[in-house]
Amino acid sequence: MAFLGALSATGDPAARMLAADEAPNPWFDPSYVTDNWDTIVGYLGQHVRLTVGAVLLGALIALPLALLARRTRLLAGPVLGLSSVVYTIPSLAMFAFLAPFTGPLSPTTVLIGLTLYTLVILVRNFLTGLQGVPADVREAARGMGYGPARLFLQVDLPLALPTFMAGLRIATVSTVALVTVGVITGNGGLGQLIIGGLNSNFYRAEIVTGAVGCVLLALVADVLLAGLERLLTPWTRAAT
Repeated sequence: MAFLGALSATGDPAARMLAADEAPNPWFDPSYVTDNWDTIVGYLGQHVRLTVGAVLLGALIALPLALLARRTRLLAGPVLGLSSVVYTIPSLAMFAFLAPFTGPLSPTTVLIGLTLYTLVILVRNFLTGLQGVPADVREAARGMGYGPARLFLQVDLPLALPTFMAGLRIATVSTVALVTVGVITGNGGLGQLIIGGLNSNFYRAEIVTGAVGCVLLALVADVLLAGLERLLTPWTRAAT
């Protein structure tokens, strides 16, 4: 380093370039986080909003589809197949198809795409949970005068809830990772840090901050949903 410093002092351009190449570029830099805290929090908020919005909308769409597929078994295959086909569409093609309707740089474009991607997980898990409710239990509830709404809320939903929650946990963790593809439209949450670091001459601290942030967000979301599942299904703890 002393040799490079002596050369750069002579005004040699090549020496100055070598000295610049030796500039510190650590993988972990707490000062980057403190200096850019507001920006990081802004991207984190966008990441959370897109994740929560996509999973909630996906659940609202998946539940009626799962109920329909259980009621009419001939529809089970097409419903599951269609959700699987949607998942195979590349994100770039998906956003390009949605852009004329939502705007090319709109967060709505990313939200709709993420919602469609959750369906392959949610529809399958919701249908599995509903199909796992014993038929004799449902028949007994009908014999006691339960109507369709009460049957679903007091029999189907509680018994299928563990499977429902498993699907929501998988879909949420998957969506946290998929949000980063939104950088294509400039709405990628923490993915903006990753692409920003790559565009800034491979700035490691920015890349790691975005990547670690995504991992921590997925872990926190999974733990919160696991806690919610435990709270909503006390009978499973009693059984254990």
